Amino acid sequence: MEIKESDWKVFRRLRELALERYCQRVIEEVALLVETRDRGYHERYWQLWQILRERNKTIAIAFDDPRHSQALLQLSNIDAEDLLTEEELNQFSEEMRNRLNAIRELRNS
Repeated sequence: MEIKESDWKVFRRLRELALERYCQRVIEEVALLVETRDRGYHERYWQLWQILRERNKTIAIAFDDPRHSQALLQLSNIDAEDLLTEEELNQFSEEMRNRLNAIRELRNS
């Protein structure tokens, strides 16, 4: 589903911000795991590998290969990860916000 050019520009800018936030979240999660001393190195390594594998799937779905036709889907995945504030989301057009709210409602039902 194509989006307006003005929304595309907002998406491109906020996408980078959301990606940084997501990577920060993952690195903080990994740092906490690595610093945990109540588990052996092998168990922590295994958990690290699982975390990175799962988080990489999320990055792929939400951030890889941004195109106009994928922007709404990617934005809804970014929103599901709670990576943008309401203030930031309000930078999109009313039409885009309505679409995003409809997707939110579907996810919550």
